[in-house]
Amino acid sequence: MIDEQAKYLSEYRLKKAESLLIQAELLLRNQQYDGSINRSYYAIFNAVRSMLALLRTDSRSHSGVISFFDRYFVKTGMFDKQFSKIVHAAFDTRQDNDYEDFYVPSEAEAQEQYDNATQLIREIKQKCELIVQNKLLLPKLS
Repeated sequence: MIDEQAKYLSEYRLKKAESLLIQAELLLRNQQYDGSINRSYYAIFNAVRSMLALLRTDSRSHSGVISFFDRYFVKTGMFDKQFSKIVHAAFDTRQDNDYEDFYVPSEAEAQEQYDNATQLIREIKQKCELIVQNKLLLPKLS
């Protein structure tokens, strides 16, 4: 059974992810590809953290959040490996986009990042709903 505080935090983070995804779409439509890539990544990041909230765990670093997602949700089979690839690719693309000098993202890169974020958030939302309804069990922390 999920306690109310964990449920509330998870819902808050998921709503934040959905808001960031809307921002990513608006930026994409307005040819602001660097901003769209950034917002898509943070949508993914907050969605993953919504799952971690249900486990009552978190990480101070982005790589830690990604590592926990892989350990608790991908390796346990709750999420297909394709979602791990999406999260890792989004992180790498966002790093290049935000920190590499002279990096100019293409429309295709921004669209792919947005599409992947949309797919992952949809999947995370479904899993969160099932977990809260006690129709899907959370993995054990190790």
